[in-house]
Amino acid sequence: MQKLKQNKSIEILFILVGFSEYPELQVPLFLVFLTIYTVTVLGNLGMILIIRINPKLHTPMYFFLSHLSFVDFCYSTVVTPKLLENLVVEDRTISFPGCILQFSFACVFVVTETFMLAVMAYDRFVAVCNPLLYTVVMSQKLCCLLVAACYSWGILCSLTLTYFLLKLSFRGNNIINNFVCEHAAIVAVSCSDAYINQKIILVSATFNEISSLFIILTSYIFIFITILKMSSTGGRHKAFSTCASHLTAITIFHGTILFLYCVPNSKSSWLMIKVASVFYTVVIPMLNPLIYSLRNKDVKETARKFISTKLSCQMI
Repeated sequence: MQKLKQNKSIEILFILVGFSEYPELQVPLFLVFLTIYTVTVLGNLGMILIIRINPKLHTPMYFFLSHLSFVDFCYSTVVTPKLLENLVVEDRTISFPGCILQFSFACVFVVTETFMLAVMAYDRFVAVCNPLLYTVVMSQKLCCLLVAACYSWGILCSLTLTYFLLKLSFRGNNIINNFVCEHAAIVAVSCSDAYINQKIILVSATFNEISSLFIILTSYIFIFITILKMSSTGGRHKAFSTCASHLTAITIFHGTILFLYCVPNSKSSWLMIKVASVFYTVVIPMLNPLIYSLRNKDVKETARKFISTKLSCQMI
């Protein structure tokens, strides 16, 4: 409590270094990230709209996909606007409450996405391995419970980590060598003993990765066994195609996060850390709707009909 009062009595600011060491790249990077963010917003909100307006897409798979799109939109919106602002202004400061809030919301959505992908793997397992019981097993009630569990666990993890961050002490201006207020960077500039914070984030991140990957790997082991037992080539192709988009999204998301954990904390690796952070906080939310829409005939057909209808109404 005393540390919290100390934090409030002093105006604490965090300076997000971002990509300021490359002044000649500020404008090009701003244009690139602005384009990516625009595509992210349009892609994810468009995916949610398409799923809502097409009755054929009112299935458990698309129910989970709509929530994945919502999480990606929120996650990108928490991070990207501040990144864009810091690329065009000289004052790259962010207040203590602003930094903590950015971390808190980003933590909620990244943990939620981690387990949403695991839930989607389980959904594919039921669809491929028990197709006759799919609608019975994946009932509306179960789907809602699984989604609620993902959000609830994300909120719980975020509140726990944020609570312990608020117990740390900070002095004056604190330089964060990144474009986002992430846990390790905030802890690094604290003037308190951060042992508990470091252990909690290690345990939390390890548990989330191992448990979600266990669900995903177990589901896909049974899926591949079932596919190999299919006598029909067409059946194999159809079963695999329903999983290909999800496997791609999983590989990109978890591959990037595992890469970040493997990068050593040295000065020479900071650029790699920033690039990897950009990839999973800015680029991946844009890729997910593209990955799912480009391989899905129903989504593409609904999008074409929606756009043609809107164009026809404007011409009239």
